[in-house]
Amino acid sequence: MGNKSEAIPAPVTAKTQHRQHAASVIFAVVAFYWFSSLSVVFLNKYILSSPEYKFSYPLFVTWYQLVVALVLLVVWGQLGKSISFFSTIPPFEFDLRIAKRVAPLTIIYVLMLALNNLCLKYVEVTFYQVARSLSILFNIVFTYTLLGQKTSMQAMVGCSIVFVGFVVGSYGEVNFSWAGIFYGVSSSAFVALYGIYVKKTLAVVDNNQWRLLHYNTAISIMILSPIVIFSGELSDINHEVLFLDDSKFWFLMTVTGVTGFLINTAMFLQIKFTTPLTNTISGTAKACVQTLLAAIFFQNPISFMNGTGIFMALFGSGYYSFVRYNEMKK
Repeated sequence: MGNKSEAIPAPVTAKTQHRQHAASVIFAVVAFYWFSSLSVVFLNKYILSSPEYKFSYPLFVTWYQLVVALVLLVVWGQLGKSISFFSTIPPFEFDLRIAKRVAPLTIIYVLMLALNNLCLKYVEVTFYQVARSLSILFNIVFTYTLLGQKTSMQAMVGCSIVFVGFVVGSYGEVNFSWAGIFYGVSSSAFVALYGIYVKKTLAVVDNNQWRLLHYNTAISIMILSPIVIFSGELSDINHEVLFLDDSKFWFLMTVTGVTGFLINTAMFLQIKFTTPLTNTISGTAKACVQTLLAAIFFQNPISFMNGTGIFMALFGSGYYSFVRYNEMKK
């Protein structure tokens, strides 16, 4: 369903921040997050753009993966009633009064996921991180305009590096796409908005990220269903797609939905069992590995300017995150 940005952040307490855990546990948690996040990006790109399928219907892909996630939430919640291992996720709930209060956040959530897949459809995975790197810039803008909070000069420097990297990387991109840039920038804006509003909305569900995921997923399916129909994607799929009876295709679609769901678990575990600094390093390192693997796996051509832009965007993101970590620590 998406990358790190699509996952619902778990509330972090002083207890979870300072608890020490074995290196093997931390390694396993970080590896699980990397696996989930990389799998979603690469599988989505393969489904949307590979010569084998080129299933260019990102709204339907998003809708289907949300349906898979909802099924997993319901099943996991039911199993948790009798098996302690599954008790992390509470039984599925849907209270209309709570749903109305969560709905504004869900609209942002839907736009974030849909625009993310639309971006992935039009840009190469090597450029994907750059196309969506402006979430830092939007975060600074929205934090100031909506919350009245100013950003330090050091953090602004990190943001400036990201922005220059975005411009340089865009200019040097071999397979440049205005549509991909538009969707990437738009997705970045909604990622930033989501990060701000999710903190407020968590209070509606007693700060339980899994309860919030129940409502977000269910309402998202309700919102996307008519959009998929009226956008013409469903009709085009019925008339133009010749591999709807291909079990491998539906297996890949379902696996991607499962890995999208797993990201939420991975994010929660990474926050619970590691430190904020580890989260920062993990996210930046994962983005670097994702770019490198994409260049190898998809054989995307990378020009000198494109490579410079990618490096600057990743470096700026890492520096910004490190600065913000130190500020939070103080």
